[in-house]
Amino acid sequence: MSKTIWKLDPAHSEVSFKVKHMMISTVAGHFKEFDARLTTEGDNLKEGTLEAEIVVGSIDTKNSDRDTHLKSDDFFNAESFPKITFNGKISGESGITGTLQIRETSKEIELEGEINGPAMDLYGQTKAGLELRGEINRKDFGLSWSAVTEAGNVVVSDTVRLIIDAQFIKQ
Repeated sequence: MSKTIWKLDPAHSEVSFKVKHMMISTVAGHFKEFDARLTTEGDNLKEGTLEAEIVVGSIDTKNSDRDTHLKSDDFFNAESFPKITFNGKISGESGITGTLQIRETSKEIELEGEINGPAMDLYGQTKAGLELRGEINRKDFGLSWSAVTEAGNVVVSDTVRLIIDAQFIKQ
């Protein structure tokens, strides 16, 4: 069977995250610019690989001061490390295991969720979807800035929840 390439449909995709702020609420953010490619054996979505790149400078948390801080060396250092990468392997119907690289650190992570499709849309295009969730410790990737309020609350949790919803078009 031949390899099938699936190109990301950015209009139907989102890469986002959530993190506790002061341990009393959750702040959400997303990246506006990213790309990914899925490679499978034919239309078999249970086996394949995923390659993804995220542009760090496209981070958006609905607060420009916070976004600037996240792009600084305290966190992502977008100037020196402009991209986050992920290279993974589909593991059955419920997830992907792969290597996430942020800054200079690469670690294996697991993303669980659903791998859906293939399905044909109204225009005759064959599509597939990934709905993935996972957690990382930001400090494992060199995002080590930390502060504590006078009352003793941690300003930013170490745990970051990842939410990836992606749709792909068969090439």
